Amino acid sequence: MVDYKTIRYQELEEGIGILTLNRPERLNALNFEMIEELHDLLGELEWNMDCRVLIITGEGRAFCSGTDLKEASLFESLDKLPEKYSKLKYLNVGDEAKRKMYGQRRIADVILQLRRINQPVIAAVRGPATGGGFALAMAADIRIAGESARFNNAFINIGMSGTDVGSSYFLPRLIGLSRAAEILYTGRFVDAREAERIGFVSRVVPDDKLMEATLELAREMLKKTPLGLRLTKEAINMNIDAPSLEAALYLENRNQVVCMSTKDVFEALMAFMEKRSPKYGKR
Repeated sequence: MVDYKTIRYQELEEGIGILTLNRPERLNALNFEMIEELHDLLGELEWNMDCRVLIITGEGRAFCSGTDLKEASLFESLDKLPEKYSKLKYLNVGDEAKRKMYGQRRIADVILQLRRINQPVIAAVRGPATGGGFALAMAADIRIAGESARFNNAFINIGMSGTDVGSSYFLPRLIGLSRAAEILYTGRFVDAREAERIGFVSRVVPDDKLMEATLELAREMLKKTPLGLRLTKEAINMNIDAPSLEAALYLENRNQVVCMSTKDVFEALMAFMEKRSPKYGKR
């Protein structure tokens, strides 16, 4: 893996990758460099068979404070463009509307990549997750919150639409339309305990136990077959918008037949019957 400037990636133990947003001095705000580095890493993970579960977290006291507003002005004037961004095509398009559209899509495509990769994604959230950080948390499969976690839909508070980078897609599906509408319209903060109560996060733990709890969950997933995990995520992605029960069942039937045709299914069955942890072959 590449050494990055704004993110950090490590495979802490076999099968578990940890992606850390690493701009603590800016509360891990998303700048253009981080967006490009996320694209690069997630592109690699899409084909990484060694990483089977991905944890995403933030360095320091925040998960992610959203888009770095100090850099957002670069969409307005190319005269402010630092040399390090000169190669980013969407910042060099002369037409302002095109530049804004390309930049917006580049940010939004990070969310698509998080859903596209094979690995289940667990967001370990400590401190604020606002705006784009809120969206990153929503795009994860599972969210575990430290007691200091706070979520808000910051876009609506700065003159923008309250729907951005997937928020209007994910939030109603996660907590229901009425609750989602209130949060999207008001931009108010939701603390960790409320997030647990309304089902936005799976659990709340003390901040100093956050990574321990997240790793415990990741290790539980690793007991499942690699293909079983991947096809489960694929089916969740497809069937959340399935046109019918019949269509959902066809996909699930295919997945079961494919899994039954692998060597790992026998090991999983024997481990279950013998009450032991399975031992799958190296991928």
